[in-house]
Amino acid sequence: MRTGIVLVGGEARRAGGVEKYFFKVCGQTFIDRLLGTLREVVDEIVIVARNKEQCTRFAQYQDVLCIEDLRKGMGPIGGVHAGALAAHGDELFVVACDMPCINGKVIEGLFRMMEGYDAAIPCWNREMLEPLHAVYRRSALLEYLREHESRSLRAMIEALHPRYVPVESFRPVDPDLLTFININHISDLEEFKAEIEHRL
Repeated sequence: MRTGIVLVGGEARRAGGVEKYFFKVCGQTFIDRLLGTLREVVDEIVIVARNKEQCTRFAQYQDVLCIEDLRKGMGPIGGVHAGALAAHGDELFVVACDMPCINGKVIEGLFRMMEGYDAAIPCWNREMLEPLHAVYRRSALLEYLREHESRSLRAMIEALHPRYVPVESFRPVDPDLLTFININHISDLEEFKAEIEHRL
């Protein structure tokens, strides 16, 4: 069974206080685009929010489970932990809410590439990884997260048995590698719309 985990709990500081998942591109919010793609490739979806109040913003999505962070102030690794605990699948695709162009074929490829490993991590090089657009084995994640000390996603990955997947290998199904685009600032969104939106 596969689970998609969407992390939405950031404080939106770099987005001018605006929740990024409600940014719009091609007439759709980021969260609608994310959920639409995930429904095609996973069996269940878990949204991890920072608190109960934030969870109420996703009440309209009846087929999605929204939970709050269990370990506050831990950043993304806390969201990964909460999502893994709530998931029913042992294969988890973890994604940040500011990535509106995730590609189902890329995600499918990552799930296939994880066979024999604890994770399939896209990488630009060995220093530039995509830990929040990656597939993990739930059992391995929970084993690490039970007693970890670091808040670093890189330390978590290195403690697992990961397969590093060059992002260039996905160009046959995503020629412009749009799946890895993330939007942090309002200015990024406007630039994205001007340069890329017409390709979607």
